[in-house]
Amino acid sequence: MNANANILVVDDDPDIREVLKDRLESLGYNVFAGASGVEALEHLEKQNPQIVLMDIEMPEMSGLEALKEIRKRQIDITVVMITAHGTIERAVEAIRQGAYDFIPKPFEPDHIALIVQRALERERLKRGVEVLSDQVGERYRLITGKSPKMVEAIDLAKKSATSRSTVLLLGESGTGKEIFARSIHEWSERRAEPFIAINCVGLSKELLESELFGHEKGAFTGAHQLKKGRIELSHGGTVFLDEIGDISAELQTKLLRFLQEREFERVGGIKPVRVDVKVIAATNRDLAGAVKEGRFRTDLYYRLNVIPISLPPLRERREDIGALANFFMQRFSSETKKRFDEISPEAMERLLAYDWPGNVRELANIIERAVVLGRGPKITLDEIPTTMVSTDSTAPSLSLLYSENVEAYRRQLIVKALSEAKGNRATAAKALGLQRTYLSRLIKTLHIG
Repeated sequence: MNANANILVVDDDPDIREVLKDRLESLGYNVFAGASGVEALEHLEKQNPQIVLMDIEMPEMSGLEALKEIRKRQIDITVVMITAHGTIERAVEAIRQGAYDFIPKPFEPDHIALIVQRALERERLKRGVEVLSDQVGERYRLITGKSPKMVEAIDLAKKSATSRSTVLLLGESGTGKEIFARSIHEWSERRAEPFIAINCVGLSKELLESELFGHEKGAFTGAHQLKKGRIELSHGGTVFLDEIGDISAELQTKLLRFLQEREFERVGGIKPVRVDVKVIAATNRDLAGAVKEGRFRTDLYYRLNVIPISLPPLRERREDIGALANFFMQRFSSETKKRFDEISPEAMERLLAYDWPGNVRELANIIERAVVLGRGPKITLDEIPTTMVSTDSTAPSLSLLYSENVEAYRRQLIVKALSEAKGNRATAAKALGLQRTYLSRLIKTLHIG
């Protein structure tokens, strides 16, 4: 029960108003009363009721007319109609006009209590959804921007959300591909259904196949029960395949068949499984180049590349750096319960001059570090790493610890190798003399991608 909830009772019969008022006040509610639709609208302007109980037949302005005016004024409130014998058809019309429910006369006190409780629960759930929507909106502020390339990418993403077509997100590590994918899902009619992401890097071919398509009981050693894959679990919603350029040739074949037929078999299974999902894939690799080199199937590339969206690196959208930095400052200030409300001009100048090889993810890490280590209320130049002065410089800084200098140098080596390899981790690992799996761990540890 919502204690102290405000309820507006509107009926031209003073006895009914009194009965309802006494009953609801005995349940702990705050009750206001009116005798006409006109008074109902006046109370709505002056008071703050959560729900309205309103007679459908009243002089001066009927309950149905008042309901239409409430909707016309876009007042977001739950309305329950009170109906007399012979006015059920008008009550049904009120439901069509947006009323939540109706109560027929004569009514039972317990019935009134139940209807009011349900109406208040509806209000509570509705407010909860609004709060969640605000939180989601706050999160997706990350994909706003003023730069022409970003505006174009956002516009294309919103248009792609209205279709079932496959979307391919292209961009460097840290440019926000997963956030874009989640936004496309939120903008679509599938928003109430699952959004399931899977990173195709770092898993063996066998494990990735099981993660994507699931497996039958007994399909391999350790498969003690049937397991549904990520694609099957996404039924009705969206599946996000990150780093799609890294999957094996065998999986490319199976994924192509799924995209063509929208069906697949679980590992060890023979029965086709049909699903309705929107597929969003992403890569930081040059897939067109991989196709020319024979490392990626041409037909799969075209199946994925129906709606390609290129996400610009942060260095190509410098006009967005200030807004993003302030967004992260506010977020981490809230999380750490520390007061930061400004970035000094000198600190901002360093942020704007940096090339951001790690893109938005790196910017978030830098601002988080500044908030955690700083005292506030301003992020100053002291909180911004000196290693950001130049991404090409390998000279150590005496203001940093030995371990910090080593980390900075390792980071620069990896960024340079990835840049020269055009994002191909296997090529970069070979150039550095490292195992590809170890390079992937380093990239994650050093927050490069």
